[in-house]
Amino acid sequence: MKRLVIFFLVFIFIAGLSFARGPEDKPKILLLISEKNTNGELINWWVDETEFSAIEANLSKLLINLNCQAIEVKTALNIVKKDRSFKTANLAGNEALRLGRALRADYVVKGAAFVSAGSNIYSASGRPFFANAAVKLIRIKDGQVIADLDAIGSSVNMDTATGGKEALSNAAVDLAAKIISNITKEGGK
Repeated sequence: MKRLVIFFLVFIFIAGLSFARGPEDKPKILLLISEKNTNGELINWWVDETEFSAIEANLSKLLINLNCQAIEVKTALNIVKKDRSFKTANLAGNEALRLGRALRADYVVKGAAFVSAGSNIYSASGRPFFANAAVKLIRIKDGQVIADLDAIGSSVNMDTATGGKEALSNAAVDLAAKIISNITKEGGK
């Protein structure tokens, strides 16, 4: 509940600033977050050419609502397909910066998110799921790591895949507030 209140306060603050900004003033953010849900598959859109992972998809929506531009996977895949050096699951920091520069991003959010499942709850019809995300917020123009951020999320569900996605979505809310807070401290772009 506390995180939700903080998120909405940050949202209201940023929404107030959005009236003074044009679309060209919105910070452009590249999301490079590897994700491993309870099914054991590691998702990296830049390697597998799939859509955003659950945490990236939700984080992208939240950042757009908070007056940022999230780079679409389809746009980035055009560059990734041309340069095979980006086709590695553990993309190095300098490669992430190079990809961000090619896409004219202002920031890169690079890291990983993992979901784990707890034991079935005795009297409930489901089991708990816990998502942990750890990312670096990197400013493209000078390659400076602005912040090391972490986020957590949880859910209870009977379905393993759905429970993991819900936990990741909740972690995205926590992460979006922290990203916006750090970008605001930096003065936007």
